[in-house]
Amino acid sequence: MEKLEFVTDDNEKVSFYILEETRVNGYNYILVTDCEDDEDDEAEAYILKDVSDSSSPDAAYEFVDNDEELESVRRIFAELLENVDIE
Repeated sequence: MEKLEFVTDDNEKVSFYILEETRVNGYNYILVTDCEDDEDDEAEAYILKDVSDSSSPDAAYEFVDNDEELESVRRIFAELLENVDIE
């Protein structure tokens, strides 16, 4: 599982592990978790959206907080990861 480190607006480093990636309506989304172990039922999962400019060499991810967008992308990830329950 690939590990990504993000730097928050408060200059804190946060690590996430990528579970899956997809592209919807021209945007890249990643499903990440805070736990490396796939068997951890208590792990939190988050959907992040790449909001960087297409000419930028670096991705800039934000948490998806729009309920409609979140539900739509969650369903796609649920289909991609059939054996994982995404709530």
